[in-house]
Amino acid sequence: MSSRRKKNKSPQASQPRPSAPVPSSGGNRRWRWAALGAVALALAGYFAVNRPPAQRPPAQPAPAGVSPGETDEQVFATYAGSSSCRECHAEQFKLWEHSHHALAERPVSAALDRAAFEPARQFKHGTQTSEALTTNGHLTLVTLGAENRKVPHRPDRALGADPLVQYLIAGRGGRWQTSELAFDPHRKEWFDVYGDEDRVTGEWGHWTGRGMTWNSMCASCHNTRLRKNYDPATDSYRTRAAEVAVGCESCHGPMRAHNDWQRKHAGAASKPATDPTVTRFSRDQMLHTCAPCHARRSELTGDFKPGDSFFDHFSLTIPDEGDVYYPDGQVRDEDYEFTSFLSSRMHAAGVRCVDCHEPHSSKTRAPGNLLCLTCHAGAPPTVPGLPSIPKIDPIAHSHHRSETEPGGRCVDCHMPLTTYMQRHPRRDHGFTIPDPLLTKQFGIPNACNRCHQDKNADWSLGNVEQWYGDKMNRPSRSRAQWVAMARTNAPSSPTNLERLLQAETNSLWRAVGVGLARRWINEPAVTETILRHLTAADPLVRATAVQSLEPLAAQPGSRAGAAVKNLLRDKSRNVRVAAAWALRASLETNSPAGQDLLRHFAQTGDQPGGLMQQGTFYFDRGNPPVAAEFYRRATEWDPRSAPPHHELAVVLSQMGRAEEAVASLRTALKLAPNEAEYHYKLGLALNEAGDTAGTIAALEQAVKLDPGHAPAWYNLGLAYNAQNRSGDALGALQRAGAAEPTSARIPYARATILLRLNRRDEARQALRATLAIDPNHPQARSAWQELGPN
Repeated sequence: MSSRRKKNKSPQASQPRPSAPVPSSGGNRRWRWAALGAVALALAGYFAVNRPPAQRPPAQPAPAGVSPGETDEQVFATYAGSSSCRECHAEQFKLWEHSHHALAERPVSAALDRAAFEPARQFKHGTQTSEALTTNGHLTLVTLGAENRKVPHRPDRALGADPLVQYLIAGRGGRWQTSELAFDPHRKEWFDVYGDEDRVTGEWGHWTGRGMTWNSMCASCHNTRLRKNYDPATDSYRTRAAEVAVGCESCHGPMRAHNDWQRKHAGAASKPATDPTVTRFSRDQMLHTCAPCHARRSELTGDFKPGDSFFDHFSLTIPDEGDVYYPDGQVRDEDYEFTSFLSSRMHAAGVRCVDCHEPHSSKTRAPGNLLCLTCHAGAPPTVPGLPSIPKIDPIAHSHHRSETEPGGRCVDCHMPLTTYMQRHPRRDHGFTIPDPLLTKQFGIPNACNRCHQDKNADWSLGNVEQWYGDKMNRPSRSRAQWVAMARTNAPSSPTNLERLLQAETNSLWRAVGVGLARRWINEPAVTETILRHLTAADPLVRATAVQSLEPLAAQPGSRAGAAVKNLLRDKSRNVRVAAAWALRASLETNSPAGQDLLRHFAQTGDQPGGLMQQGTFYFDRGNPPVAAEFYRRATEWDPRSAPPHHELAVVLSQMGRAEEAVASLRTALKLAPNEAEYHYKLGLALNEAGDTAGTIAALEQAVKLDPGHAPAWYNLGLAYNAQNRSGDALGALQRAGAAEPTSARIPYARATILLRLNRRDEARQALRATLAIDPNHPQARSAWQELGPN
């Protein structure tokens, strides 16, 4: 089965960034709680947080829901079921009926499942012990349940067949919960898909939690044309599907009209040559039909059907920020295949899924190296339109003696295996080239050392340089180096990313470059580069450019805002949703793009991350009370995750409820004690509550954890100054200025303290530095005039 997001204990911990981003625990870009840090000339500095304006916009009711569209009955009436295909398509049906798709989900049956429960088995996982047995003729799992005690549970459905089977257990409100306990049919043993993590009741990722709710996490990829039908008012589901399992119509679309037309014309002498009810999909449409269940993505509509564009229904996770992918595009988390494949030279050359995989059985079209040599043997390509491929001798090329030993198969080096869910090995579809130099420089795995674990990267690098020489200095190496450097904010990154965007022809990597460039969005040259990509041909690039421009687009009257506003009418929904989110503070929710965004909310509102996103939406639209309710509910749904508690604290502070904000932040810090940002926010909240000593202690901890946290150093300087600790204050402000050299408020704060100490020459230097950054700084100009000449 697909274990989408289940390896993360928290949905916020490493959740993929959707078109409309979910608040994350990293960085300051989306935090709405920041110190103003104004310091009056010749007066003691004061410590302040950004208070709400005197006049807030009136509280707004929730926007009207999106149009319901077609009913379940109308949609499902167009489907005929896989069994209706057998008569005319016997060969294809035979290939499909025992495939992983056909067995993706099914009712539990004695014939298929009894071997997992008889004889009875008791097994340990972590510190827990569970049992699988038959009681009164019913298959039973005895394990820790929602009641926080071991109780018997009756599985009713099964997910998958090989290399593991998981079971679904009925829960409250129309839910089905996916057991963390799985059966390995090869070893004939039970195991925990989380290994020894020992998840417990109350965690988002425990099998009884929302992270394992089938309706939200598994169902859409294990069934045909699923409709989740979540009701937020009752927190319940009425989930339905056209067919259990991945049937013929999952890929071909609804076929009842086709069946009716064929029956109508059966045996007719004048039968038309073409069935008007059947649409022939293009190769890219076929790729986009595979993609939804083979991609790490977020839902925009919950109603994809074959023939649609992937980007009209999903937002794709890409290897830009975060560590979901390695900088060269190799999978790191459970990322599936689509993103990696888009990043590959294979996709760029025109190869598509069905060229390598027989679509009905899903098996590869040829065994071993024969599959790759279909094109790479130097013969004319089998796929029309593909360029000629140079001949490759696998033995000479791989420097391994035969295909029968590890390293002798093409996939060993170019499609390395990663095992997920303890027993499910999957091949990386990025077709990357092993590069031990990247391992030495950035810790990026290479296939040589994945296999030769007794050797180091220097040994591997020496061999590949001897075998391939200058060929190792390929553009993909430079690209991976630039991506890795940008993730660490290397000073050369703006130039490197501009070079990447000028040279790169692959749209996925262009999106990565645009996404990483957001870190330097305030540099004019970077802004111009990203603005140019708003008109890119690929919707993934356009949507990523919108996300990168979000901080500028939110500023009233900005050029970026006007440019993003044009994309509210983009032909691709993922771009419209990204634009709607970027302009959310002023978005007209009844507009088409506004309705697209609300539909996205409806699809994600059954998970804590979706609630947090809606909390941000209402907060930015001037409605903190409604935002607080969304964040509060997120803390209830995922009490062991720190980000919801932090976001709630931000809103509570804006509402003037400082003591509650402090309590919420202390909860966040119990869960994430090493998060410098949370200590910083706690310092601001404690200042609001009048606890000066606590304020200083929290800010000191923030800069201890993150010595480059400029706002924390700045506010710490103001707090020291309020206690007449002038030397400490000036030192803290010096550190703040070094961390954020483009901020005028920092040298100005130093100037006011120096003036109070009558250190006039040093004050002049600080004011000169202030005016060099902001020549129109009114207080600094006034102070400069009062000081007069030296």
